[in-house]
Amino acid sequence: MQKLRIDKWLWAARFYKTRSIAKQAIEGGKVRIDGQRVKVSKEVQTGDVVTVRQGWDDKIVEIIQLSDQRRGAPEAQSLYRETAASIAERDQRAAQRKADSANRLWPENRPNKKQRRQIHRFREDVQ
Repeated sequence: MQKLRIDKWLWAARFYKTRSIAKQAIEGGKVRIDGQRVKVSKEVQTGDVVTVRQGWDDKIVEIIQLSDQRRGAPEAQSLYRETAASIAERDQRAAQRKADSANRLWPENRPNKKQRRQIHRFREDVQ
């Protein structure tokens, strides 16, 4: 196998649970090949660099093998290699998000009924 559709490869590599979810991600611009937005029918080959946005993070991976069959996670991970820069950036962003959430001020408890009524009255007055 020399070429394979990007949606099939993303599904086989376990980036997305179904091909239709992979298709939606591609159409939404969350998948790029060599920095360019692609269509679902784009054929990939070994050596291509794919950027996949999952949640808050971007993964930059190089395609090592092609497969159109979805198998176990260890076999799926052998289809690609994530770049060292991508791993370092994801770790840095995760640490930053963790630090940001630690500095956030959270209320000590939920508002009681009286306080909720005051909040509702305030919101109605503002609008």
